Amino acid sequence: MEKFYQKGRGAQKNVANKFFELEHIQEDEFLEYCHKEGEKAVDDKTHFQEVFPKTFVNKVNSPDVGMGFSANPYQGCEHGCIYCYARNSHEYWGYSAGQDFEQQILVKKNAPQLLEKKLNSKNWQGDTIIFSGNTDCYQPIEKKLQITRKCLEIMLKYKHPTGIITKNALILRDLDILKELAKFNLIRVNISITSLSEETRRILEPRTATIKKRLNVVETLSANNIPVNVMMAPIIPSINSHEIFPLVKKVSELGAISVGYTIVRLNGAIAEIFKDWIEKTMPDRAEKVLHQIEACHGGNLNDSRFGTRMKGEGEFAKQIAQQFTIARQKFLKKTSILPLDNSHFLQLKNPQYKLF
Repeated sequence: MEKFYQKGRGAQKNVANKFFELEHIQEDEFLEYCHKEGEKAVDDKTHFQEVFPKTFVNKVNSPDVGMGFSANPYQGCEHGCIYCYARNSHEYWGYSAGQDFEQQILVKKNAPQLLEKKLNSKNWQGDTIIFSGNTDCYQPIEKKLQITRKCLEIMLKYKHPTGIITKNALILRDLDILKELAKFNLIRVNISITSLSEETRRILEPRTATIKKRLNVVETLSANNIPVNVMMAPIIPSINSHEIFPLVKKVSELGAISVGYTIVRLNGAIAEIFKDWIEKTMPDRAEKVLHQIEACHGGNLNDSRFGTRMKGEGEFAKQIAQQFTIARQKFLKKTSILPLDNSHFLQLKNPQYKLF
């Protein structure tokens, strides 16, 4: 019997939280029975809960993620990307990394106040803060709550270096703020585009902006002199690994100044979630994909070692790296990318800074 597949969601079930010794998880058989009988097995709505953190800006200690500090207005992400490394972080809040990650969203309404407090702290020296180091700051609820926009207003007020990672076209709502930040070399935007295929996008990233809209974001930001890097992350063998050349070519034509990538790694609970998902969505090639992922990580689905975990190793990983090298040389212009400028912030904080 074909396994029950819930459309509009990435993860197809909840998995046990490693922090709980005893936990009841609904089994596939129960879900399939309800589907057959026409009954509703689970609550498929998204729920939002306000939380009250004491801090908002987090120091990133991982040396290979390309950021020093991150800020996340939301925990959990309705986008539902099946491969998302951030799923595991939901376990710290007492939820599952599976469907809970997509349906139980924690909201930090006090984020703008905490951000301003951080920027005013005595020892803060204006290091770049990346929004969405964990979950997307422009996920659907942002349209209503506007927490990210309020944070960006704070960043502009203090002329503070800002980075953004997103795969949602909602970022264009804040084009006015981004243009002002760009005037002072205070902004870099990273747009995640995993595929040029809308069909692939729908099953990998069910509640994200369409590929057409994301390409429009790249073009619009670039046209407004806002530097855009495109992240093809992650590369998943036999799903999107054949798209490197056409994707780099397309985004370069739209004005992207650089393109980066990572190779999928199924860390923690994500391995079980991904396996369940691919057996339901791509049963004909599930085994092949999983074996090729293992080939990139020394025979395992995950590699936690700094330096190799993002790019992988082995012949398949080498082929991907070579394709990106050639694609960049062929399609991307040689552009010098200046570091973001924190001197404006330091001068606002201490007018005597300009004397040094």
